[in-house]
Amino acid sequence: MTKTINIKTKSRTEFVDITDEVSRLIKESSIKNGICCLFVPHTTAGITINEGADPSVKRDILTTLNRLIPFEGDYQHTEGNSAAHIKSTLTGVSITVIFENSNLLLGTWQSIFFCEFDGPRHRRVILKITSS
Repeated sequence: MTKTINIKTKSRTEFVDITDEVSRLIKESSIKNGICCLFVPHTTAGITINEGADPSVKRDILTTLNRLIPFEGDYQHTEGNSAAHIKSTLTGVSITVIFENSNLLLGTWQSIFFCEFDGPRHRRVILKITSS
């Protein structure tokens, strides 16, 4: 089963918590136990799992990425968004999560984040939900 999450980002860089939406789509499927592969079909965005309980963690990650990979640099790409491409490469564009009894098997503090590096934009995350 394939599903899509549509996201409208608001900032140049941001982490959008999509955990509840992923969980909802899994619960709506007829599959109770399996894996969910999440894929971001954009070259200037990514996806990651990290702490969702304390919002300062995602702020710290974004601040560090922006410091390490500044928007302005000696980049050759003429669109002016090379930093976003590099950040996407570092975070990656896919993750896989396990679920049992329609519940994500994330750690206590873990959340799933869509990572915007070239916003604001309309974005998608594609989910492939399969039984184990």
